[in-house]
Amino acid sequence: MNLPATRDAALLAARIALSGLFLVMGWGKLSDHAGAVAYMTQAGAPLPALSALVATGVELGIGVALVLGVFVAPLALLLAAYTVATGLIGHHFWTMDGMLRYDMMIHFYKNIGVAGGLVALAVAGPGRFALPSRAG
Repeated sequence: MNLPATRDAALLAARIALSGLFLVMGWGKLSDHAGAVAYMTQAGAPLPALSALVATGVELGIGVALVLGVFVAPLALLLAAYTVATGLIGHHFWTMDGMLRYDMMIHFYKNIGVAGGLVALAVAGPGRFALPSRAG
């Protein structure tokens, strides 16, 4: 992995893979805003209509920026914090029982794992296959 071309290709693949989750979810919120608001309400998000708009913008905007390799370090860290926060809000397994608890625990720790990948991406940088930017 120390060869520059291999490293750069791996970083591009990581940016695409990590962004894929956010792009798919953000597109779903954009194409079904009412459903996103209903989910935010059910999940207990503060100000559900505003939360849905913020989530859509964050997921699509930062997702696209990471794929392009623009401002990777600060945006990956911001998205990591967002991912932990959404895990705490939307996947609070510690308040649940049975299979729902197990399902939400998986989702919560998935969020923690994705956040870890985003932090690693922030540290590694975008690699050579990225649009030029001043940060990250």
